[in-house]
Amino acid sequence: MATKKYTVTLPEELAEEIRQDVGSGGFSAYVTRAIERQREQDRLGELVAWLEEEYGPVTDDDLAAAEAERREFERYFTEQGAPAGQPRRKAS
Repeated sequence: MATKKYTVTLPEELAEEIRQDVGSGGFSAYVTRAIERQREQDRLGELVAWLEEEYGPVTDDDLAAAEAERREFERYFTEQGAPAGQPRRKAS
C-alpha cells in the first residue's frame, strides 16, 4: 500500500508513552493500526444505526438471548480445551 506523510498533533505524554512501548520505528505502524480500528468501529456504528432504523432498536430480551448464546459457545469451547472463541484444531 502506498504511504504518504501527514502531520498530526497528539498529546505529548501519550505520544511518548506509545513511542516507549513500540520504539520509534513502530510508531507509525501503531498509529495506523489505531486508525484502522477506529474506522472499523465507525463503520460498525453506521451499520448498527442502519439496522436499528430498519428493524428497530435492540431490546433487553435480544441482548439477553445473545449473551446466553455467547456463554454457550464459551462453555462449548472450554469443554473442547480451546480458548473461548477459538475452535480447537484437529490433529493432522
